[in-house]
Amino acid sequence: MSTDNRYAPNSRYYTTETTEFVQPDFTRVVYLRRRFVPDPSRFVTMQEYRVMEGDHIDRMAAAVLGDPQQFWRLPDANGDLDARDLEEVGRRIRLTLPDGMGGTGGA
Repeated sequence: MSTDNRYAPNSRYYTTETTEFVQPDFTRVVYLRRRFVPDPSRFVTMQEYRVMEGDHIDRMAAAVLGDPQQFWRLPDANGDLDARDLEEVGRRIRLTLPDGMGGTGGA
């Protein structure tokens, strides 16, 4: 097992280990191990955001995190497996520090 350096440091898969499967013809297939969604209670809330008409997860990430490719952090912090669930108009979502970063709690 090892980590796969093909993923950028801002990728959700950056720290995910790889493993391999050897097929009957001895071909090796390298794949990512399962990534578990972290417990939302581990995240420190910076603020809440109310979703407005036309909001999309990548644009919200660009606006609040400065990087649209960080969209995956929003569902992780809000306990959602499907990022599209966070696009529901009127929903309040938590904007948090990255997993593992401490803080003083809600801002």
